[in-house]
Amino acid sequence: MAYKRALLKLSGEALMGDQGYGIDPAIVQSIAEDVARVIASGTELAIVVGGGNIFRGLKGSAAGMDRATADYVGMLATVMNAITLQDGLERAGVPTRVQTAIAMQEVAEPYIRRKAIRHLEKQRVVVFGAGCGNPFFTTDTTAALRAAEINADVVFKATKVDGVYDKDPAKHADAVKHERLTFQQVLSGELAVMDSTAIALCKDNNIPIVVFNLFEPGNIGKAVAGEPIGSRISN
Repeated sequence: MAYKRALLKLSGEALMGDQGYGIDPAIVQSIAEDVARVIASGTELAIVVGGGNIFRGLKGSAAGMDRATADYVGMLATVMNAITLQDGLERAGVPTRVQTAIAMQEVAEPYIRRKAIRHLEKQRVVVFGAGCGNPFFTTDTTAALRAAEINADVVFKATKVDGVYDKDPAKHADAVKHERLTFQQVLSGELAVMDSTAIALCKDNNIPIVVFNLFEPGNIGKAVAGEPIGSRISN
């Protein structure tokens, strides 16, 4: 079953590849080419991007910064990523709009729900930056929130692993992958998929989450087409 409207959550770390900081142009290009094929297939796609490749609010807070201030810096980092993604997408021939939860009209549109939906209906990709505009909320929670607001059929969480495991597969050779989970299992099992606020939002609004490996070429298209990749979390 192909999805008509989807929200793709990209972590900031995904954009930096192996370099440890910043943005890897090759990864942006690869994502853009995948997204171009998705748009050509007729699916409407919005993207929420994190900022951890540039600045992470929780780390700033741990280093002594005021938590709210650190989160605002993190939000600005997501805007840098959003604009970079827009550039890559447009070079791949995909009409793209960036909307930010903090107004900065010289570089992006302000987030307006009805306008975002109209862009999607016109087969434009909408990249949401600056989180949800409030400190103490993650970009995963922003993804769940925006998905509910734009009436998305699904949230795709694109990561470095090919699904949800009972423990870290990078550290444990015997880690077991979960093909399917309920929201309640994720919440009660404390599995590191998304924070509990994001999971609860998707649960309450009946929006399934599909977790898959971003770095497998073509995976975004496979996920949109409804192919059984990664792990699926639903009610």
